[in-house]
Amino acid sequence: TKAFHWCDERGTPWVTRLRQEARKEFEASKEETDPLLIARMLVTGRDCVQQIQHKFNEADRAAWERIEKDSRSR
Repeated sequence: TKAFHWCDERGTPWVTRLRQEARKEFEASKEETDPLLIARMLVTGRDCVQQIQHKFNEADRAAWERIEKDSRSR
């Protein structure tokens, strides 16, 4: 979450919102006892995090390439 340093439309930092949402989901899932459902939640959660990281890294790379391109054209 450290990479999400900008704010949402209400001015709340994304890092704060993401941590709050993750905590809510964690607390809600603590009561789950079905091992299959727990395993499914873990796999799904991990996959979602990896997809978000990949998309963020791609967007970050594209932004830096644009900055470098714009800097060279000056």
